Amino acid sequence: MPRTTSPPKTPADSLHRQGYNFIAPGSSAAVKPCMWCKRALRGGDQCYKHQFYGIESWRCVQMTPTLRCNQRCLFCWRSMEHEITRETELTPEQIIAAIPRMQRKGLSGDKPWTDPARWKTATSNPNQYAISLSGEPTLYSRLPELIDLLRQAGNSVFVVSNGTIPPMIQKIRPTQLYLSLDAADLTGYTRLCRPAGDPAAMWKNIRTSLSLLPKKEEEGTRTAVRTTLVKGYNDRTAADLAGLIREASPRFIEIKGYMYLGYSRMRLPETAVPDMDEIRTFARTIAEHADYQIRDENAPSRVVCLERKP
Repeated sequence: MPRTTSPPKTPADSLHRQGYNFIAPGSSAAVKPCMWCKRALRGGDQCYKHQFYGIESWRCVQMTPTLRCNQRCLFCWRSMEHEITRETELTPEQIIAAIPRMQRKGLSGDKPWTDPARWKTATSNPNQYAISLSGEPTLYSRLPELIDLLRQAGNSVFVVSNGTIPPMIQKIRPTQLYLSLDAADLTGYTRLCRPAGDPAAMWKNIRTSLSLLPKKEEEGTRTAVRTTLVKGYNDRTAADLAGLIREASPRFIEIKGYMYLGYSRMRLPETAVPDMDEIRTFARTIAEHADYQIRDENAPSRVVCLERKP
């Protein structure tokens, strides 16, 4: 008889099957090693963060304190279809204590093929934490404490936020703060990012968060704006986006092409994927209008990095 698999009973069950390792029952705080971490462990290629910012991919922990999100972006490859809306918040100490065990669990299947030295550092001495797995991290009420504790031992912490909660953006002190900016106006934002709250209020909050970036740099946080380029949605907005970016003046801009992966395939057609030349052209227009320079690019990840001119 053919083998059958029982369907997942809860959203957490479905996400666990996708490789999410939850830290505790009732919480959506999770760790999930990314593809680049696993490739680097085997001595292979590293992700574009290594190329752009010097991160050692095998020592990077991809995690989140919450999977809740207040946007439903069309291009998101993560699973909104199995969304967790209610949870018990863990303390920063509980999350940090569990991370080594969760990282080892997520990488255990790769151990026979890994470089022994890299395996040891990956599982016992990670030094980079990407708070970007899924969800909106600023919805976690103790995010500033979590970041501060992770950085105490000299680790770097990257946070990716949609910028809809400016008071939390004011409080946090990561090594690098990414703000997503995927539309040039309220109409485009509503269409592409599908906010769960009042679109006008959330768009206003994003603009406020962008205005905080100069202050974040004064505090020692490296700043970046990331735009996911989706063909047919925001690929004709470069000049208008550049105006918003020029006002925010982040140190870096990343123009990253949408990729037809995961659950986004349920929301967008494959024709929404821009090719690398289209991403380069968009980035050059941003650079010209915002007074930035092209710093680097990574074709496998479909991303072009721009840096503010001195």
